[in-house]
Amino acid sequence: MARNPERRAALVDAAVAVLAREGARGLTFRAVDGEAAVPVGTSSNYFTDRDDLLNQVDAHLHTRLAPDPAVLAELLTRPKDRSLVLEFMRDLLARATGDRTGYLALFEMRLEATRRPALRASYTESVRGDLEQGMAFHRAAGLPGGDETVTVLYLAVLGLLLEQLTLPGVLDGVLPGVAVPDELLERIVATIVPEA
Repeated sequence: MARNPERRAALVDAAVAVLAREGARGLTFRAVDGEAAVPVGTSSNYFTDRDDLLNQVDAHLHTRLAPDPAVLAELLTRPKDRSLVLEFMRDLLARATGDRTGYLALFEMRLEATRRPALRASYTESVRGDLEQGMAFHRAAGLPGGDETVTVLYLAVLGLLLEQLTLPGVLDGVLPGVAVPDELLERIVATIVPEA
């Protein structure tokens, strides 16, 4: 198997782009090679099979879409209240809209996991780990609410991201006078996160 880490990273990024644009059915080694502008057959030198490629995409996306540590550090200097939770959610929304391709690939990974038991197991573990990490972060930061707050917030914001990145018109005007996504995000946080 080829060992060039820069080429591997470029191929995984190409796979993310193909996955977001074409869906899992379009994710072939040939499509990845084309997206990465490398000779046909290059991907097969880096990944043993499609499952290996999907697992590499999963690992890469969790790194690629992670919050900036400097942003987290700055936010954590603020009072630990509902407004800080809103700022964390705004950062998430900004990252999602800033890397729409990455988040669409995450949604495609969820769909593909429904068809591939091995991917379902590893991806479930990966996403569950993210949720548990979010709960631990929330507790350690001393933010209002507990694990239930984080879980319900996770579900609500995941739904907002899904609509905003795939069918943004669905939410436009659904709550008169509430701008989507920013003011809707504020309503979500105000509804779910306790004052203190």
